[in-house]
Amino acid sequence: MSVEPFHLAVPDAELAALQRRLRDARWSPDFSNDDWAYGTNAVYLKELVAYWQDGFDWRAQEAAMNAVPQFRTVIDGVPVHFVHCRGKGPNPMPLIMSHGWPWTFWDFAKVIGPLTDPAAHGGDPADSFDVVIPSLPGFGFSSPLIVPGITAVRTADLWHTLMTEELGYDRYAVHGGDWGGFVTAQLAHKYHASVIGMHALGGAPLDCFNKPLPAVEQYAADEAGWHEKTTHFFAKESGYSAIQSTKPQSLSYGLNDSPVGLAAWLVEKRRSWSDCGGEVEQCFSKDELLTSIMIYWITQTIGTSARYYYESWKAPWEPAHDLQPPVPVPVGILKLEHDVCHWPRSTMEPFFNIQRWTHSEVGGHFAPAEVPELVTDELRAFFRPLRGEAEQQHSAEKVSV
Repeated sequence: MSVEPFHLAVPDAELAALQRRLRDARWSPDFSNDDWAYGTNAVYLKELVAYWQDGFDWRAQEAAMNAVPQFRTVIDGVPVHFVHCRGKGPNPMPLIMSHGWPWTFWDFAKVIGPLTDPAAHGGDPADSFDVVIPSLPGFGFSSPLIVPGITAVRTADLWHTLMTEELGYDRYAVHGGDWGGFVTAQLAHKYHASVIGMHALGGAPLDCFNKPLPAVEQYAADEAGWHEKTTHFFAKESGYSAIQSTKPQSLSYGLNDSPVGLAAWLVEKRRSWSDCGGEVEQCFSKDELLTSIMIYWITQTIGTSARYYYESWKAPWEPAHDLQPPVPVPVGILKLEHDVCHWPRSTMEPFFNIQRWTHSEVGGHFAPAEVPELVTDELRAFFRPLRGEAEQQHSAEKVSV
């Protein structure tokens, strides 16, 4: 294994080929769809594609990404791309942050600076982190993925190797959302001796796959409406998951071939899953939307990212030990009211050593990109009391050796 610096430079010829595809797109007819009930609205999509052709500056986005230190390595035959940004403070805490689908690593862009250099963003230098943000296997620059069977559980093994063997951290903190939340929980379960604490967006029991949804009586009074939101999501909004967890390859040919098709598939999720009130650009600018789409497009990873569903759904979670709760490290949960689904606290407490539970009325599924200040404040607050404990334990281990 070797870690090499990563610098993004898409060839001009590839960008020109993309422009030809956009120009020659064959549009699907759309009607009676002003509310996006049938899926992505053609009027908005054509507006976005027109900007993609005439207004979007990929080189500017590329330069912004290249301003952040990035690296690539290969672990057990799996290519892993990651940000590694050192903290500026007296004792930065190592923090690995895991994204989901259809996120990319760049959905964490707005929190990198505040977490690594708090003093430059109105914070306390004592709250600084060494931030590590990998792209999930088969997502973006963690490609090409040609190894089957890469699940959220398997990803946790890769991340632990990255943090301990590749980067040399004895102990580290973990954070994630969506699939990254499951990766984060598995790290805090299986590798609890190395994990200082776990922070998750939303969260769900580790064994929730292939199990019935929580019943309405499992929700507390202060969780009113969450049962309805969750059941609505799985009944009306989860068709993408059914396809990606059963026949992802069939879907991938069309999305990998058509940039317009790819944009339609991804933008609809940004609109439906964020706290945008039906106006996607209330949360994401066209530049932000297209940068995310471009990462999938230039890496040709929409197919392998979809396979993540197939692999993870067919491999139910199995505990690695008998400790109770299964995640014994301190756990913080940030519940965003406008997230897509909500497991009640009553179903999560048997799995997690919950020390902090925060409910926010603002924010949706892509919280680090939507409400970066909130995510930053929560991470600082949750991990602040754990810093002293981690330092004391580390000192005791040095003495014992």
